[in-house]
Amino acid sequence: MKIDDLKVIIAESFSSATFEENGEWLSVIIDSDVWQPFAKQIFENPKLQFDYLFCLTCVDWKTHLTMVYHITSTTFRHSMVVKAKLDRNNPEIESVAHLWRTAEFHEREVFDLFGVNFIHHPDLRRLFLTDDWAGFPLRKDFEDPINLIKL
Repeated sequence: MKIDDLKVIIAESFSSATFEENGEWLSVIIDSDVWQPFAKQIFENPKLQFDYLFCLTCVDWKTHLTMVYHITSTTFRHSMVVKAKLDRNNPEIESVAHLWRTAEFHEREVFDLFGVNFIHHPDLRRLFLTDDWAGFPLRKDFEDPINLIKL
């Protein structure tokens, strides 16, 4: 399916979604509070069938965090990027581990390194760091007293 066709289908269901066109994939920007119904729609819609979440990460912009999801359809071979802005002081978004099993591991990684709370995650706990670790090392305000890295 072509990018313009994807945009039409997505805009029909989520009029608040906006689009970025700066690469080979469609980038969709949504509000974090509609992430759950949006994810369900693109997963279940027979015209879209986005059945594979292959990357999930977070970006720290100092003023806010952005969740970035890379999703593809193994049936139709179309892909897209979904971005959702989060409040930096209380970063939380619904988990999509019940739709895409790969999200379970990736959400734990983002929780561990950025401090994003994934609501309704089945097993949200630290992945790499110890339970007593203070802070989130991939945030730009994290200060490492040993390596003295300041961003």
